Amino acid sequence: MADPLDRHAQLVQLGDALQAAAARADWDRLGEQARALIPALRALAEHGPWNATERTALEQVRARHSAAAAAAAVAARALESRLDEMRANKEGWIAYAMFGETELGPIHE
Repeated sequence: MADPLDRHAQLVQLGDALQAAAARADWDRLGEQARALIPALRALAEHGPWNATERTALEQVRARHSAAAAAAAVAARALESRLDEMRANKEGWIAYAMFGETELGPIHE
């Protein structure tokens, strides 16, 4: 059976990893951490009931997971907004690029 302090430390580490990835906006790493979370929690749960300290750490993991998910959602909305803006201005960008090509003429070295 795993040492309860070890299990507590592992829970803290899981929560810290989620928080760190979200803080850095490292969405690839956050995805990896989120995918690894369920198997890690299942493995830890196999060592018996959670004690009070572990339950507190588990709640912290849940809170950090929720915060990370919220940060990812905010970033996704911002990206979607930027993509919508780019789509809306696509014709203008193309016209600008075409005008720039004809205005500058050929480039000679």
